[in-house]
Amino acid sequence: MLKEVIATRFITPLREGGSLPGLVEADDLAAYVLKFTGAGQGRKTLVAEVVCGELARRLGLRVPRLVTVELDSVLGLGEPDQQVQDLLRSSGGTNLGMDFLSGALGFDPLAFPVDRAEAGRIVWFDALINNVDRSWRNPNLLMHRGDLWLIDHGATMIWHHNWPSAEASAARPYDASDHALARFRPDIAAAA
Repeated sequence: MLKEVIATRFITPLREGGSLPGLVEADDLAAYVLKFTGAGQGRKTLVAEVVCGELARRLGLRVPRLVTVELDSVLGLGEPDQQVQDLLRSSGGTNLGMDFLSGALGFDPLAFPVDRAEAGRIVWFDALINNVDRSWRNPNLLMHRGDLWLIDHGATMIWHHNWPSAEASAARPYDASDHALARFRPDIAAAA
């Protein structure tokens, strides 16, 4: 079960990514990246975040801790951006948050080396969950205190948006040619 917190302050929108997450402070005085229930991708992306994020954690991969965040829609009244105000207003109630990794840097495969074993475990995991969103253009990986962290699993398990196609989707081979870690020659066999 995920820890429950209450958002006490909306800090800022994070304009990286299609879902427009935001940074909030909660009643436990921690900062969280908030994924809104009112975002265009819908609640199923938040389900994928929880299922795949917790699965990654149980497989020993680094993923920010997930929490449920109660959001009072009035927190957005002072936000000058109308799009963000609308998102906050439509997301009152329970939302999904993840620990904010202060000081983390976006992963750049040219700047940060990754060993074959770790690359293999991540690519294997992405194949398992059918992650279509961890390319070199949008790696959804962070470097935090020298470690590689996985973030943003909303574009996984895409078959659960259309259950009649789930079996065919599961049978398709995973294409890792564009994966953010492909250049590190991931050891998929060892990961399997």
